Amino acid sequence: MHCPFCRNDDSRVVDSRSSDDGNAIRRRRECPECSRRFTTVETITLSVMKRNGVAEPFSRDKVVKGVRRACQGRPVSDDDLAVLAARVEDVVRQSGSAEVPSNEVGLAILGPLRELDEVAYLRFASVYRSFDSLADFELEIEDLRTSKSVTAGPPI
Repeated sequence: MHCPFCRNDDSRVVDSRSSDDGNAIRRRRECPECSRRFTTVETITLSVMKRNGVAEPFSRDKVVKGVRRACQGRPVSDDDLAVLAARVEDVVRQSGSAEVPSNEVGLAILGPLRELDEVAYLRFASVYRSFDSLADFELEIEDLRTSKSVTAGPPI
């Protein structure tokens, strides 16, 4: 790390703190040459590896844009979509890898979207999982019904 004052190419870390919910590290540094202090902020860059081999930075906006199409006409707010995108980013970051395949991002979207709106989930899943027939929809709907009855418990 170059000193911004004297351009010396060495510095010593005086203090480190986590910031931005653990997604960044704030470091207080001191230059051994001029003895001046300065602060750096280090962030982890998360890249998504597309099917064609191109890597691009992870974008919450891109997640929201993709899910918004599935939510068209549904009672889902922009705030709901922002929360969903944040949850997806948290799941993807928990993988511990700086480069994540795009299909893992899609899988990370399915869970929170299923909780948010079942119709939007079916729309997204039908495209993401490439449903080919009515049977694919029927199987997915049956899975939704089964999981809903398990979480609801037996009737009273």
